[in-house]
Amino acid sequence: MPGITEIALGTAPIFGGALLGVAAGQLRGPDFRGQLKADLDLLDRLPPGETARRAALQDSIDQRIDDLVQANKRSRQLRAAASSYQGNWRDIVLFLAAVLFTVVWWNIPHSRTNWLVTFILMIVVSVVTAMYAFRGTARGLSRLLHRS
Repeated sequence: MPGITEIALGTAPIFGGALLGVAAGQLRGPDFRGQLKADLDLLDRLPPGETARRAALQDSIDQRIDDLVQANKRSRQLRAAASSYQGNWRDIVLFLAAVLFTVVWWNIPHSRTNWLVTFILMIVVSVVTAMYAFRGTARGLSRLLHRS
């Protein structure tokens, strides 16, 4: 079974990178809404006689609400920009880089433990980037033809 262990050891960096990507997607920031609820609850519990503290806490709450509104607006702008992405020259450059890396990887000695797994992965990456590059090129050409 040394072949299976070599494949497992060869795929470890690829799966490690995938797991790191999954972990990065699962990270959450602080819960600002929960903090706001706690601050509002604290504001309700403060005695009415402590006007200076109540005013300071109210200012803090107002600033957090303004920050939340601005963050929501920025998030919507980023989401709109990401959804309107049509593809451009960077897709073609990425495709060429993936193909060139695949060609370079072909010339590395095939006896390396992770050679086959990386080669297959590079073929898949090349196909995916080719689809994106073709889609962007087709859209660009159709826009160019519709303008004229």
